Amino acid sequence: MRLDAPLESVLKRDRAVVLAGVIGVAGLAWAYIVYLALSMNDMGSGMAMARLQSWTAADFTLMFLMWAVMMIAMMVPTAAPMILLFATVNRQRRAKQQPYVPTGVFLSGYVLVWGGFAATATLANWALHVNSLMSSMMGASTSAYIGGALLIAAGAFQWSRLKYLCLTHCRSPLSFLMSDWREGPKGALTMGLRHGAYCVGCCWILMALLFVLGVMNLLWIAALAGFVLLEKVVPAGHRLSRASGVLLVAWGALMAARVLG
Repeated sequence: MRLDAPLESVLKRDRAVVLAGVIGVAGLAWAYIVYLALSMNDMGSGMAMARLQSWTAADFTLMFLMWAVMMIAMMVPTAAPMILLFATVNRQRRAKQQPYVPTGVFLSGYVLVWGGFAATATLANWALHVNSLMSSMMGASTSAYIGGALLIAAGAFQWSRLKYLCLTHCRSPLSFLMSDWREGPKGALTMGLRHGAYCVGCCWILMALLFVLGVMNLLWIAALAGFVLLEKVVPAGHRLSRASGVLLVAWGALMAARVLG
């Protein structure tokens, strides 16, 4: 049934507001990441000296904040189709005097899952640091063995069944809402958590590649974010994933060969 003109106008305006909110959140996160990267460049040798020092509680907190904000900057834009569809469904429900939930509740669940990933990445960052395997607190791993192994593992994962299943869910917002819809704020939060879990399952090892490419390398951060977005929105997303898998394995094998040679 076609929406009447007033309701259709409201839906379009609501979509624009939600999209502006997504862009605003991601924009603020990107601004912080750029500021942090530029500050690191200005600090220069100070960051290199930090490699030799033990982390304090403040270091853990700042590192977690950095990873958490970076995940928001990289992943929230890729969830935009799902967020917009969720907002549209709830606007329609509100217009029909049915129970509805603010979109922010759904987004909170999504962000919480990536916050958990950020905590894990912070611990990995610390482990590499204490074993003198990082060029600096926010640099890249200095071990070619670790780098090569991670690249090969990432390439193999791009061909895995888990990758395929998680990416399929991320690429099908309507199917997700139809099969996983939950009523009320608690239900919306659960949906956000579930969608976030699929997203982490799809992209976790790509995010881990920052330990090879540089935790605060803006070029690679932007490249990874763009690639993940393409995986989720272009028609050939699955084929793109598998093609990248071949390239990652080849890159990792080359890195390993250079070490062994």
